[in-house]
Amino acid sequence: MTELSAPFAPDWVSPPGESILDLIEERNWTQAELAQRLGFTEKHVSQLINGKVPLSVDAALRLERVLGSTADFWMNLESNYQRHKARLEAAETHSRWAPWLDELPVKELMSTAAIPKVRLDAKNKPGVVEACLRFFGVASPEEWRSHYGGMQMAFRRSRAEQSDVGAISAWLRLGEREAEKLDGPKYDKARFEQALKTIRGLTCEAPEVFEPQLRRLLHEAGVLLVLVPAIPRAHVSGVARWLSASRPMIQLSLYGKTNDKFWFTFFHEAAHILLHANTKEERKSVFLDDPNTSHADDPQEHEANEWAGDWLIPPEHKAQLASLRSKAAVVAFAQQIGIHPGIVVGRLQHDNLIEPSWMNDLKAGFRFADAV
Repeated sequence: MTELSAPFAPDWVSPPGESILDLIEERNWTQAELAQRLGFTEKHVSQLINGKVPLSVDAALRLERVLGSTADFWMNLESNYQRHKARLEAAETHSRWAPWLDELPVKELMSTAAIPKVRLDAKNKPGVVEACLRFFGVASPEEWRSHYGGMQMAFRRSRAEQSDVGAISAWLRLGEREAEKLDGPKYDKARFEQALKTIRGLTCEAPEVFEPQLRRLLHEAGVLLVLVPAIPRAHVSGVARWLSASRPMIQLSLYGKTNDKFWFTFFHEAAHILLHANTKEERKSVFLDDPNTSHADDPQEHEANEWAGDWLIPPEHKAQLASLRSKAAVVAFAQQIGIHPGIVVGRLQHDNLIEPSWMNDLKAGFRFADAV
C-alpha cells in the first residue's frame, strides 16, 4: 500500500468579523457607528469582529437587517469558523497525545487499513492519534485506558505473555468492528450444540468448503464468527466473549495456520460459550487463548481444553492413541472417528506420544481469503 501524506488542513481560520469589516469599510462606517446601528456596545462589536465572542442567532438577524445577506449566511460563517477553530485546537491536543501511539500497534493497524497509512513523523502524528481514537471509538487516550484497562479485569489469559493491552485491544477492536456489520438471531444453546456436532465433521474439508457452512451453522445458532489476522505481541489465537447478553462471538486469528490448531482453538472457544456463560459475571469474561500454551492454570481454561479434546477425539477412543505409530495408522484412526488426520497428529504431539517433528505432513495449512 502506498503511503499517503496527511490531508490538507489549513492552519488559519476566518471569523465572521472579517466579512463584517469588509462591509463596513465599503460603507465608510466606523465600528462605533455599526455598534449604534446594531444596538450593541462598541466593546461587544469589537469582540464579535475579532472572534472573541460567538455570533448568536440574534446577532445574525441584526446583521441581516443592517449589513444585508441572510441570517443563514452569517450563521454559516460562524459555524465554519468554530468548526475550523475546534479542529485546530484538537490538532494541538492530539499532538500532546502523540506518546500514546507508543502503546499501540500502529503499523499493524495501518497494514490492515484500520487507519490510513501515512508516514509516522511529527507532522502526521496528530492525525494518526485522531485516526486511532476513531478506530477505538473513544474520545481520548484516557477513555481508551479506562475502557480497555478496565477490560483487562475481564481478560482470562491462557499464557502470561498476553500482557500487551495495546496489541490485544487492537485485535479485539478489529473483531468488534467486523461484528458490528453482522446480524442474526439470538443465541440458542441447543441449536449451537447441534451445530457443533455437524461442524466436527467439517474438519475433513478444505477451507473453501467448510468456511461458508461453518458461518451458516453458527449464524443460525446466534453465534458470531469473526476471522482477524494475528497482531504481533497480542499472542492470541482465539477469543470467546459476549458482546451482549444474547450475542456471543468467537474470534479467531489463524495464529499457527495449521488445521489441528485452528480446530482445537475453535472448539476451545465454543466450550467457553457453552460452559462458562451461566451468569452475568461469566458473560463479562474475555477468554484470550493461544493453542501453543502447554498448560492452563485457570480452571475454566483447563475445562475448555478438556472439552475440546474430548469433542474432537471422544474419550472412548483415547486408549487407541498410544498405538498410533505410523501415518497409515493415524489416517485409518482419523477415518474411523470422522476427523482430519492432522488433528490426530496434533493430539499425539500434545500428549507427547510422538515427537513434535513427526507426521506434520498430515496436517493442512490454510488461511481464509476473506479474513479482515
